[in-house]
Parts: sequence; structure tokens; C-alpha cells
Amino acid sequence: MSDDRSGSHKSWLEKLADLFSDDPQNRQDIKIILREAAERSIVDSDTLNILEGALQVSEMQVRDIMIPRSQMVSIHVNAPIQDYLPQIIESAHSRFPVMGEGQDEVLGIMLAKDLLPLILNDNREEFRLKEILRPTTFVPESKRLNVLLREFRATRNHMAIVVDEFGGVAGLVTIEDVLEQIVGEIEDEHDFDEEDSNIKEVEDGIIMVKALTPVEDFNDHFGARFSDDEFDTIGGIVIHHFGRVPECNESIRIDGWQFKVVNGTSRQINLLEVTPA
Repeated sequence: MSDDRSGSHKSWLEKLADLFSDDPQNRQDIKIILREAAERSIVDSDTLNILEGALQVSEMQVRDIMIPRSQMVSIHVNAPIQDYLPQIIESAHSRFPVMGEGQDEVLGIMLAKDLLPLILNDNREEFRLKEILRPTTFVPESKRLNVLLREFRATRNHMAIVVDEFGGVAGLVTIEDVLEQIVGEIEDEHDFDEEDSNIKEVEDGIIMVKALTPVEDFNDHFGARFSDDEFDTIGGIVIHHFGRVPECNESIRIDGWQFKVVNGTSRQINLLEVTPA
């Protein structure tokens, strides 16, 4: 039997290889070929996004995606546990930089799970934060993301502290931040399932609203009267009143409604905590 590899019998990888027969000279050529492949249904849109994201990562630096120091949730090494335990619970992060006396002195990384024995055994008097710290990984702002991802995988680290050219702390970066550049936003504990509505009450009196919620839907749910003449989404209204893209945990009061940014990036906001008037 002959090996028929023509037409529909070709795999998508073989079809993609045919497109590369012209020997692309740079990344832009590759992107054009990939988009042509998507137009021909050789690869689907999800695959195209991942491939383009992988190419983009090799062009980006840590400074492009890092969480700036002003938004870092950190812990002071000498703070009593009762002072920072509520902060740990509220942020819902799994790793926290532990700071020394200076603003640029990072003593180590604390894993939230390492506090479980303390809570279960209720031995706060004997607890010493320094004894459970994990080593800190430092990376420069200029490090390429593809190199950082390779180092994360090799060392099994999930977080690194970003330092500037003078050795000062500029921010932090996690493996999730890098992966999101490839596969898109990764849902965390604040995200809704796809089948959930844009508006969800997570606790008594605490209502989470996706920033992309249409203004009309927001008004219908809350009985509000925001205009949708200029902005289609509630996030657009919030950004307009800030006059910029707000940072996480920033709040603003608009027409008697309190909006707190719960999740977002330097380019957009994703999730809002809304307190009705």
C-alpha cells in the first residue's frame, strides 16, 4: 500500500511544514506564516495564540510583566503573625517576600502552606518566621522571559525578586506571569468559571464584578443608572474616573458606588469588588 500523504491525509504539522518551505528570515515572517495557517484552518485559533505567545516571550523582558514593588504583598520579618495573617488570607497568594530592615533587603520567601502546622498546633509563641523561609531568587529587569522560564523549570522555583541596575528591589515575577504570556490569563481563586455570570456574590456583602460586564447588565443587577453612551463596560467607566489604569487594591467612589480593583495588570483591570450605595 502506498503511503498517501497528500491532501487531507496530511497532519497539521506536515501542512505547517509546507508553509515554511519559503524559509522565513525573522520572527515576523513566522508570525505571518502562522496566521496564514490559521486562515487555512491548519491550526485553530487557540493553537495560533499559544504559538504567537511563545514567540513573543522570547522578545520580552522581565520588566515588561513584573509586579512593581508598590503592588508587592510582602511581610516584615519582625512583624507579629497576628498582624500579617489577615493580609495573607485576603491576598490569597501562596508565596510572600519577607523583608528585613531596609526596603531592598529581601531575607527569603515564605510559603503560606508552611504556616499550617503553626495554625493547627497553635504554637504562636514559639514561632520564628526566619526558620521557615525559603531561599530568594534574584533576577535583573533585563532578563529575557524565555530564559527565566527555563530557569524556573530547572530550579523548580515559582517566584523571583526583580532587581534594578543598582541592586534595589524593583518588583517580583512568578512563573504564572510568564506562562500567561504564552497561554493567556490563568484563572485564579478570584476568577469566575465560564458558566458563571459576570456578577457574583462571594460572601455576605462582598460582590465581585468582571470589568467587562456591560454597563446595561450592571445597571439591571444593581438598579444603578450609569450611562452607556460613552463606555460599554463598567471597567471602562472605572478607568475613565481614575484617569489611568488603576493598580490592584486601589478604590474609587463613583456616584455613590465603591469600586475596588481586585485583579488586573498594568494594561487592564479584570475584576472589581463593588460595594452598593
